[in-house]
Amino acid sequence: MLLMAAEMMHLTSLVKHFPDSRICRWLAFHCDHVDWAGCSLHDLIQPSFSFMVGVALPFSLASRASRGQSCAKQWLHVMYRSLILILLGVFLRSTWHDRTDWTFEDTLSQIGLGYPFLFALGLVGNRLRWASLVAILVGYWLFFVFYTPPQSWDAGLAHVPRGWSYDFTGFASHWNFNKNPAWAFDRWFMNLFPRKNEFMGNSGAYSTLSFIPTLGTMVLGLIAGQWLRDRNSNAEPLRKLIIAGTICMATGILLDKTGICPSVKKIWTPSWTLFSGGWCFFLMSAFYALIDVKGWKKWALPLVVIGTNSIAMYVMVYTQTGFFRKAITTHFGRAPFRVFGDAFEQTLHGAAVLLLLWLILFWLYRRKVFLKI
Repeated sequence: MLLMAAEMMHLTSLVKHFPDSRICRWLAFHCDHVDWAGCSLHDLIQPSFSFMVGVALPFSLASRASRGQSCAKQWLHVMYRSLILILLGVFLRSTWHDRTDWTFEDTLSQIGLGYPFLFALGLVGNRLRWASLVAILVGYWLFFVFYTPPQSWDAGLAHVPRGWSYDFTGFASHWNFNKNPAWAFDRWFMNLFPRKNEFMGNSGAYSTLSFIPTLGTMVLGLIAGQWLRDRNSNAEPLRKLIIAGTICMATGILLDKTGICPSVKKIWTPSWTLFSGGWCFFLMSAFYALIDVKGWKKWALPLVVIGTNSIAMYVMVYTQTGFFRKAITTHFGRAPFRVFGDAFEQTLHGAAVLLLLWLILFWLYRRKVFLKI
């Protein structure tokens, strides 16, 4: 959540002012999505969101069961939560449009679409979860393999960026930009909703059906969460997390390098599910080792403040950033943010907005006010 909110600092703009700086080039790469295949730190934000939804589920199920909630009541809450997440995603994506933008490729909508299936898998054991994961990934892979693009396909009409040079060749071409079955599905599905112009394809190649392999990422989180909840010792889940991360990452890399399935975040290929899932296991193991095993907790307070009110932060970033930017400029002017030169103005100004949003969340945290769905 912090990495997503940090977009307002415009760290990618620094490379324009310092093109020869390795640090600025490194920041620019990791503060933005890669064009197609590959991975940056920014690309791991959405997988981490999805993974954490799965991690939380075993604890949520245990909590609700301890309060005596029936399975039927839990299912009603799941469907309600799913619907709210989907609609909240649509609402936020429509904020700066002149009408509702009925698309479902954003993080919240993708989680909402997969959440009922995740809940169903939360009621079974880890063996069946692993089997379901394999079925999801293999099934989605076959879905792409057996698709044949229409003969009338036109790159311009499909919103492929002008000068696009990242298309795969050979077998891997099944996963090219807006020339795959997920794009074809949205060419039909998106036009069922009212819109000004016919939907021809997402300009970033994102698609509704990506919620299926995203569900795979949530299942990996569900398995990790079960290990954490059922642990007999602190060391036991740490070992499992590291082993699972190694296997997932190695498998994802192997599928990508052999051309069996390219690793592409924007269309959430099965190899991306495994590769990014491996990173999620490693990140989880690192935080778990520091906080639960070593007991080093105080340093994480700034992250806890955001994490316990992540929905509030998500909504504020989408809706209030412009307001706070203007307010800060109105009351403090631009001079304080030019102290290190014009090159750092956007970064320092964005950092001030980010700090202000954090202070609002800290105020809510101290008063135990948490926005939940």
